[in-house]
Amino acid sequence: MSESTGGGTRERIKAVALELFTEQGYEKTSLREIAERLNVTKAALYYHFKSKDDIVASFVEDRLEGMDALIAWAATQPATLDTRRELISRYADTMFDGTQPSVMRFFEQNQTALKSLSSGQKMRGRMLELADALCRGDDSPAAQLRAALSIFAVHTSWFAVRAPHISDDERRKLALEVADELLAAIGTQPGA
Repeated sequence: MSESTGGGTRERIKAVALELFTEQGYEKTSLREIAERLNVTKAALYYHFKSKDDIVASFVEDRLEGMDALIAWAATQPATLDTRRELISRYADTMFDGTQPSVMRFFEQNQTALKSLSSGQKMRGRMLELADALCRGDDSPAAQLRAALSIFAVHTSWFAVRAPHISDDERRKLALEVADELLAAIGTQPGA
C-alpha cells in the first residue's frame, strides 16, 4: 500500500473502517473484513492499527484536536452572545466538513460500543468542556442545559431532520437557528 494513494494508507484504512462500522456496526465488523475490503493482508493493516479500538481512537483524536482548538479560542474571547454564536458556528463548520457527517453517523449508530472505549469517554469530556465554553459567565443549570442542547442541535441535524432533499447548507442553517434560540437565553436571567 503506497502512502501517495488516496490520501495515505492510514486515511484509506480509516475511510473503509468507517464505511464498514456504519454499514454493519462496530461490534460486527472485524479487522479481517476491513483488510479484505482494502485488498491488503491483515499484517499490513496491523502495521497501522493494532485493533478496531485504535481506528476509532484515531477518529476521536481528530475530533478532539479540533474541539481543543475551539475551546482554546473561546477562552480568549469575552463571554458574550456574539462569542457564543461564533463558537457554535465554528463548531458547525467542523461538523459539516469533509468526512464528519460519516463520523457522526458512526458515533450515533454505535453509542453502546463507544461508551466502553476510552476514546468515547474522552469525547464526552470534551463535549462538556465545549458546553462550558458556550455558557461561560452563566453557571446556572438552565444555561448549562441550553449550551449542551445547542451542541446537540448541530449533531442531531444529521439524523433528526428527515426532510427529503435538504442540502447540507440548509441543514447547517437550521441547526444554527435552533442553537441560537438556546444560546440567546444564556446570561439573560437575573444573577447570571
